[in-house]
Amino acid sequence: MVPFAGWSMPIQYKDSIMESTIWCRENGSLFDVSHMCGVSLKGKDATSFLEKIVVGDIASLADGTGTLSVITNEKGGAIDDTVITKVNSDHLYLVVNAGCREKDLNHIEGHMAEFKAKGGDVNWEIHDERSLLAFQGPKAAGILQGMTKSELNTMYFGQFRMIDLNGIPCWVTRTGYTGEDGFEISAPDERTLELTEAIMAGEGMRLCGLGARDSLRLEAGLCLYGNDLTQDITPLEAGLAWTIGKRRREAWDFLGGDVLKAQHAAGIKKRRVGLVIKGAPARSHAEIQTADGQTIGEVTSGGFSPNLKKNIAMGYVEKKFGKAGTELKVLVRGKLNDAVVTKMPFVQTTYFKG
Repeated sequence: MVPFAGWSMPIQYKDSIMESTIWCRENGSLFDVSHMCGVSLKGKDATSFLEKIVVGDIASLADGTGTLSVITNEKGGAIDDTVITKVNSDHLYLVVNAGCREKDLNHIEGHMAEFKAKGGDVNWEIHDERSLLAFQGPKAAGILQGMTKSELNTMYFGQFRMIDLNGIPCWVTRTGYTGEDGFEISAPDERTLELTEAIMAGEGMRLCGLGARDSLRLEAGLCLYGNDLTQDITPLEAGLAWTIGKRRREAWDFLGGDVLKAQHAAGIKKRRVGLVIKGAPARSHAEIQTADGQTIGEVTSGGFSPNLKKNIAMGYVEKKFGKAGTELKVLVRGKLNDAVVTKMPFVQTTYFKG
């Protein structure tokens, strides 16, 4: 059985979550992420509009390139994280999280109405007519190359192209949520099943579900919105200061920018860290403590790493306890387990950067 647009991603297919996680890092895996929401912003003022509600330096992106960015609220908190691609100067394409769709679209629509009322030229298109597949792993590029005349070895991490795959017109971005080299492929709904079958015909390809997707992104040290990133957490606290372009840090001219400017000047009080934990896996909201019992934060994501064979987690701690190598405790099922702050990503990423 193969996925198609409109389905929810299952937790797993026939492979276990552990098997699927390891398989993706060693071979190639296909995820149906059609529940995600793709949006195009078009018009001569599309970039200036988007820069009012996200932290990224979108104007400086070259055509056909993209970046991770954060949609902020008035308090500088994260409404969502999103990958934004500059197709060209008049067309921006972004993908927002499925669980944030209604909130994000209402937010964008409200600010767009204000912008247009002041004479701004921008319109949007919500791509419910398209599906989205994530094709990840070291064998993904080779399989995809056999389906297109476009030279993928000149397409680097974060780049975007409109290309045909087996004669199917697709929007392809070299990116993903696993830490592996791979692609996110937007295709017309009516041809997504055909595309899926063509990819799955490649040697060593397997379908991969939500469980492994979560393990893979945790190993790669990537945030999950709603856990590691929320409306009460700023990009600075989340370790995403790099998403705020230099020009944007000089002007702070986006929603919540005044709050982030003040936080940047004063310094953050808490920060996102990685943890390696002995004993049982830690889950969200598990208390993080010092050796003398002082509570200094909590876990936001955690679980067993199939590739490292260790329990790993991410969480927020008071800044002074965030240095790699700091020994801490995590309260799991009433028992204090040893933990150590660890640099992320936990597993080395293999993004194709040329």
